[in-house]
Formats: sequence, structure tokens, C-alpha cells
Amino acid sequence: MEMSRVDIVEYLNFDGHETITSLWADRCARYGDRVAHRQKELGIWQAYSWRDYYESARKIGRALMRLGVQKGEPVLILSEDRREWLYIDLGAASIGAIPAGVYTTDSPSQLAYLAGDSGARTLFVENDEQLDKYLEARADMPGIETVVVLDRDGLAHFSDPQVMFLEDLYAMGEAEERHEPGRFEEAMKAIRPEDPRMLIYTSGTTGPPKGAMITHRNMIFQLRAGREVLEFHETDNLLCFLPLCHVLERLVSVEAPIANGCIVNFAESPETVFDNLQEVSPNSFSGVPRIWEKIYSRVMILRSEAGRVGTWAFDWALAIGDRYARAEAPGPGLRLAHFIADVTVLSNLRRMLGLANARRVTSGAAPISPDLIHWFAALGVPMIEGYGMTETAGIATINTVEHNLIGTVGPALPGVEMRIDETGELMIGGPCVFGGYWNKPEKTAEAITCDGWLHTGDVGRIGNDGALTITGRLKDIIITAGGKNITPAEIESKLKFSPYISDAVVIGDRRRYLTCLIMIDQENVEKFAQDRQIPFSDFASLTRAGEVRELIGSVVSDTNKHFANVEQLKDFRLIDILLTAEDEELTPTMKLKRNFVNQRHAALIDEMY
Repeated sequence: MEMSRVDIVEYLNFDGHETITSLWADRCARYGDRVAHRQKELGIWQAYSWRDYYESARKIGRALMRLGVQKGEPVLILSEDRREWLYIDLGAASIGAIPAGVYTTDSPSQLAYLAGDSGARTLFVENDEQLDKYLEARADMPGIETVVVLDRDGLAHFSDPQVMFLEDLYAMGEAEERHEPGRFEEAMKAIRPEDPRMLIYTSGTTGPPKGAMITHRNMIFQLRAGREVLEFHETDNLLCFLPLCHVLERLVSVEAPIANGCIVNFAESPETVFDNLQEVSPNSFSGVPRIWEKIYSRVMILRSEAGRVGTWAFDWALAIGDRYARAEAPGPGLRLAHFIADVTVLSNLRRMLGLANARRVTSGAAPISPDLIHWFAALGVPMIEGYGMTETAGIATINTVEHNLIGTVGPALPGVEMRIDETGELMIGGPCVFGGYWNKPEKTAEAITCDGWLHTGDVGRIGNDGALTITGRLKDIIITAGGKNITPAEIESKLKFSPYISDAVVIGDRRRYLTCLIMIDQENVEKFAQDRQIPFSDFASLTRAGEVRELIGSVVSDTNKHFANVEQLKDFRLIDILLTAEDEELTPTMKLKRNFVNQRHAALIDEMY
């Protein structure tokens, strides 16, 4: 989408603000005692205002200034999602420092790498568990001068000259503000649109993690362009649950709520997200495909337990919902049938899932099966898919509820340009392109061309309607021994639509035919085994049960029917280890890392050839 320079300039401010921190200060002043955040304390939801947001962040910012943190200096945050994460984020950003998140699943050595690479001198850790990582690898991160612990639980008698607690930091900031008021606001005025707003470390699947600099201009552009295509209200409730180290969650749970005045509710932990979803019933909700696949799996378990009449009612209601969702102009008969299906079945399902108030839900960060989007539409939950990456500061393309081109990731955001180069790689241009990699000019030059186009590493096509379809990663393209080029993402998405499969990796580069490594869905396959009295003692023995292998074999056979002969899977193996985000094979957003899987399970792969 080409825009004139005048049009682009218009997209580089949001309500007259050119930096996120300026916009945030304005919103805190405007909303005052209105609720900004809700978080559970001892099992009860507590509300915190925009005034709390500003004053807490200012104390942190003033204390960081006292500790000597300079403009342009990274500050590390190692914590699960919580309101204090945002207070640190905006407190640091407002004095020109650069907040950088660390995944709570990172090991001590990974933390030491990030500390060394960023050059940070200040580290925030959530609790004793995360503090232990610092203490274990302290000798490997000599640059860290101050560690601030958010939770004192289990550390009542702990003392270390380099470690302090959040309440002490607050007290330091409060004293600084009394002594010399207004310095926080002065520092904020010195921030320029081209300054880094945050440092987002990439997952490091193709080498050591790189720190991507996302500028204030990048994020202001995201908010301004996003307002054109996505609907937010000040009364909206949102649920924050993906790691705030990830650019998508930062955009939807920090920047967008600042712009639109929404209430952010923090999930208690990744394990409680489905319970919290029911409690909050958000108006919009962004997740990764694994979350949507898990919701689908849960509903299919309920269906299998519903008895003959319940199963019939479920299937009938969903079939009506699917016809209604696909119809351009449903007739009176279909409208009446849909009303009955909704009242009797579908609305109860949405309420049970915590999606009763959802105007839209969004899937991103990895490909999702179009069948799953249609399934949610039949349920009465409009799901849209978008495309973006850390280096596009979040979103580059997105569908809308009103114009949802299922099977594509939608047209470009206003102001974003796309083209496909001669290798088939998608190139992105416009104000969403990030500010480069931290202290890695040679990597930046590899990623961004001299005229500002970003190499995405993705293969895709742009339709006549302007919508983008991603067919896979350039580095994941499989070239078979027969010379056929195959992108595995579509095959993998089709497999994952089965409630019995949580993830899959297609194998076949320089091989005679395609095979697959499959990770089964523990909950659903255990239910399958229990219903049929199939003996198993643990996850590994479950994967070895003959009936389970037959079950997955039938899914593979059904999947093969949708693909040409050269794209069909000739064999498969089940990964017999239950993987979590702590495992190197999974990213924090629960995607299998192809390289790690290929290396770790080389023996399984060789068996199939």
C-alpha cells in the first residue's frame, strides 16, 4: 500500500503524541482514578488505577536515575506478567532507558548472555526462584550492579550488597522526587521518536539471540495504523498472559491499552489462563495457535462426554453455526435455526470458555489451520489472523472481522508496503520496520536493505485482493531428493487441527519422501486411552501404545488426502517426551524449534528412512 510522505507523517503521531511515554503520561493524567489494571492478590481480583500506574512508574524511574541509569541504557526485567512489570517498563522508558524482558524459562547461562550482550547494569527479578538464576551465574555477568526483587516471599532474612527489594526502590524514588521534583518529567521531554522504546530479544533458533530495537516511532505507528482496522473501547477488558518479553503481548497488553484506555487483567500464571479467561471474559483476546488448539481440544473432550443426545445437539448446533458464518446473506430459515442453536448450545459454550464478550479474537506468532478459524466462527467467536514479527514491531498485516479472508493473514496495515522478491521471500517496508539489532550493525545490514526493506525470511504470495498468504519459512523449505520444493507449514497446520496432536514437524530435506515427528496432546490422548481401557503408566508409555499409534496414523492418513502425492507423509514417529517451555525444543510461545527437534531426535528420524 503506497502512501505519500505527507500521509506517512500523519501516521507517526497518535493524538498529537510522537512517543509512547508522552502518550502514556497524558493518559494517566486523563484517566486518574479509573481502573488501569486488575491482578489477583491471595485469590481475589484487585484493581489499580492509572494514577497508581504513573506514580509507581515515576518512583521506579527516579530511583533508576539515582542508581545512575542513563538514557539509552538497557534495563532487564525477569518476571512473569504482572502490573509491576508495566511499572518498571514505563518507569525505565520514561527516563530514556530501554526496558528488555527476559523469559522466566531462560536458564542462568541464558540470563548471563543477555546481561552481557545488552550491557545492562540493573536487573529486576520477580522472586527467589529467579533471583537464584542471577546468584548462580553472577560471576558470568559482572556488569550487573543492582538486582531488584519484586516479591520478598522466602527472602525475609536474605541480604546481599547487590540486591534490594522493590519497596526499598520505591522509597528511594519517593525521596528523590521530594528532594528534586520534576526531573522525571524533564527526562521524558528529552525522548525522541527515533529513540528505542524497548529491546526485544529474538528466540535465537538460528544462533545467539539478537536484541531488536523497537523505537517509539515504530510503536506510535502501530497504534495509529491499528486504530484504522481494529476496534477498541475504553470499557474493554483484556487478558494479559503471553510473556511480555514478546513483541505481540507488549503491543496488545501495554501499548494498545495506553492508547485506548482499556483495562488489562493479568493471568495468575500460564497454567491458569483458561480459568482466568472464564473469570475475565475479555472483549478482545490475542493468542498463539497452541492456545486456540487447546480450547478446541477441551471442547471436543466435552463433546465426547456429552452422551448421545448431547453429542447430537452439539454437532447440529455447530453445523448450523458453520452454515450461518459462511453465508453471505442468511435466509429467514437459517436465521431462525441459528437463533435456536445459539440460545440452546453455542452461547453456553462461549460463556463456558470465557469468550462470551469477545468481539474478536486474534491468532498470531505462527500459522494456524483455516479449519480452526472456521470452527471458532461457527461457535460465534470471530477469529482473525495477522502476520508480523519482532522486526516489524508487531503487526504488518491483519484481517478484520468485517473482511476476514480466511486462509490469508490479511492485507498490509495502512502505511506498510509488501513485495515478493525473486527468491519468493516476503519483503516489508514502512514505519513498522525496526531500528536494527543492538550492537550488531552487520546483522542489521543483513536484515534491512540500504533502501529500507526488511528481509522477513518468510515465503508468501500476495493476492489480487492485496491479502498476504504465508506459505512457510525460507529456511524451512524442504527440497526432496527428487528436487521438489515443499513448504511444511500447511501440512503441519492440517495435522494440528486434530485434537490428538499438539505439534508436528515435517521432515524430508534431501530425502526420498516426507515423514513427520508428532507431539501428541496429552489430555486428549489420555482420555482416548482411558475410555478404551488402554494401559499406560506415563507419557512415554502412552506414546508406545499400539492403539495410540493407530489413532495418530488415521489422522496422518486423513491429512494426506488433502495433499499431492509428493507432499504426503510416508511415515511418522511420536516424540515420547512431554515438552514444556523450559525445554530448548519449544519457544516461549510454544512453537517447536525445527533445528533442535531434528538434532535431538535424529535416531527417530533415521528409523523412518
